Amino acid sequence: MSKIYETGHAKNVANFETLIAYIIGYGSIYKPSKVSINIGNMQGQVVKAKDAINELHVLLASLGNAVAAREIGFEPINKLGTRLLNALKATDTPTQVIENLATLNRKLQGKRASVKLTAEEKAVLAGEGKVVNQISTSQLSYDSILDNFDKLIKLLASIPQYKPNEMELKVTTLTSLYSTLKQLNATVVANEIALSNVRLLRNDIMYNVETGIVATAQDVKTYVKSLFGASSVQYKQISGLAFKMMK
Repeated sequence: MSKIYETGHAKNVANFETLIAYIIGYGSIYKPSKVSINIGNMQGQVVKAKDAINELHVLLASLGNAVAAREIGFEPINKLGTRLLNALKATDTPTQVIENLATLNRKLQGKRASVKLTAEEKAVLAGEGKVVNQISTSQLSYDSILDNFDKLIKLLASIPQYKPNEMELKVTTLTSLYSTLKQLNATVVANEIALSNVRLLRNDIMYNVETGIVATAQDVKTYVKSLFGASSVQYKQISGLAFKMMK
């Protein structure tokens, strides 16, 4: 379905270019008073639409890479939280303090982001405009992981007995890891925002009810119908070109 959906936008643009080719063929007789259906304006719409679609495809790829990088970066957190808890249990830390860390670890384990969809599938959903709920739910999970991981690190830093020899368990290493994960998450969010903005631009260029490509195409058909007649060859040339409103 995603490929069909994305093809729909491209098909609208392709049909619009075909429409332009036909009316150019009509020569000087095609001289509408409505500026929006002048050939020059229509050619400008095509350029803008293609630029927006191309930028959207670039951002889709960028988002897919960012999502994949985030999933890879966050993957070790589950096991790491358990290792940290066991490392603390191996010290003379009071039981109540250990239980506080265990509580944070349980929250860390319980707030894993969903992995039902692959990075590519999530990126495709983003391109379709269907990504809002999926990303919102996922984003809350990643934000929760970061929040609980930060609390866990700060708790370990406050415990005098926690002095591991293993480099990967030291507070300084954990703090650095947290910063990396935070940046990976921020990169995904930035890509989501950029993609959303470009999608809005594409939709305005193509589907604005007054100035979009689909609206312009319908106006052109109406003008050609009035110019040559409903049964004319010219009108029959373009009347079958399909333009669908999509979001």
